[in-house]
Amino acid sequence: MTATVVPSTMDSVPKKLLVAGAWTDASDGRTMPVENPATGEVLCEVADATPEDGARALDASVAAQRDWAATAPRARSEILRRAYDLIIERVDELATIMTLEMGKPLAEARGEVTYAAEFFRWFSEEAVRVDGGFSATPDGKNHVMVLRQPVGPSLLITPWNFPLAMGTRKIGPAVAAGCTMVFKPAQQTPLSALALAAILTEAGLPNGVLNVITTSRAGEVVEPLLRGGNVRKLSFTGSTAVGKILLAQAADGVVRTSMELGGNAPFIVFSDADLDAAVAGAMVAKMRNMGEACTAANRLYVHSSVVEEFGARLAAKMAELRVAPGTEDGAQVGPLIDSAGLSKVEQLVADAVGRGARVLTGGAAPDGPGHFYPPTVLADVDSGSEMLRTEIFGPVAPIITFDDEDEVLRTANDTDWGLVGYVFTRDLARALRVSENLEVGMVGLNTGLVSNPAAPFGGVKQSGLGREGGRVGIEEFLEYKYVATPR
Repeated sequence: MTATVVPSTMDSVPKKLLVAGAWTDASDGRTMPVENPATGEVLCEVADATPEDGARALDASVAAQRDWAATAPRARSEILRRAYDLIIERVDELATIMTLEMGKPLAEARGEVTYAAEFFRWFSEEAVRVDGGFSATPDGKNHVMVLRQPVGPSLLITPWNFPLAMGTRKIGPAVAAGCTMVFKPAQQTPLSALALAAILTEAGLPNGVLNVITTSRAGEVVEPLLRGGNVRKLSFTGSTAVGKILLAQAADGVVRTSMELGGNAPFIVFSDADLDAAVAGAMVAKMRNMGEACTAANRLYVHSSVVEEFGARLAAKMAELRVAPGTEDGAQVGPLIDSAGLSKVEQLVADAVGRGARVLTGGAAPDGPGHFYPPTVLADVDSGSEMLRTEIFGPVAPIITFDDEDEVLRTANDTDWGLVGYVFTRDLARALRVSENLEVGMVGLNTGLVSNPAAPFGGVKQSGLGREGGRVGIEEFLEYKYVATPR
């Protein structure tokens, strides 16, 4: 590890925990480093929360819940709208913070900042649209009154790959619904979350409504919160393995959960597909965030009649991408998040090549510094290759040939995951048929991009529970209460 570097952009970002409206050190004084994955340099140190700090944050959330739930929906809406405006005003600053701590190119980081802001704008509008119901019972003897109320103190846990957008996607509906929060961002990318918390404070969010705990001791901090009985809602985005652990811990208190977990997205190109659209879609679905996305195209199934042309065209496009630190002008592919992520990609490619895959472009990491891996296309990937059974989380596109629609559907669905699938065809009947039969929560039909704040995001099988975004996103933070009254 090299000497600490503190860019001027870092100066305005809080480095402490946010508990009950106050920025505080960890109770034991410990800090943890935040590294730049492009260089290995330390950007700064932030507070490293203890389990006691987590308990203090939850106590603050519990204390603030009653008053916050009673706050007028319009007031909650206006806080979110002010926060949206502040984010938009600071796109470049927030993008630079994200690029430094996470690695994605500045152009892509700017896109994430505007995408993240949209969740606040969307849920600012949903805050004033929460409704219930009032009706007579079928026998006419009673009234049925249905109320919608906030579920209560919520624990929000986000990953490192979209450090701002995953925060706003959870905080937005919680604020709109009237829930207080304990927010634990990923260890690798705490700065975007801390900058976001500062913006919400500036926008007028009351003390104790949002509490932020950055920590390298996630398991020690989170487990007692889930088992303690005061957390009423868990919203987690991350790996399926960690999600299963959290589900077991949440069971003690019967904590309501929503989870966006891993993916193994099939990308299916039929013989009649528009290849220009299919290649462009593959570039988006594979290379967004250097492939470090749960929505990334993980298995590219291409019909035998077009596989050679598709592979050659995709490889040519991938080879044109400029790999460089995200802060450099013209950078299109930044580093992977850390050495473990890079090592995993290298091992998966080595396994596939060892089983007979052909490297059309890329295939070998450059010498350091940084955790870089070149955009890579593999053809003739054997069905037994490990990369077809796990998330690659890197810029590697494995191509598998198919001939029959039923065959490719069976293969595409032969996985524990079911987050998203992509389908490219000009046949309307086939498009609808395959979209219906793919065992996924989302389908990109002739497009490589599915994420949108106005749409319900989530998966089936071991890819998760519940949905984020869209009109249903706020539902995850609301309870139904039925009141029976005589007529």
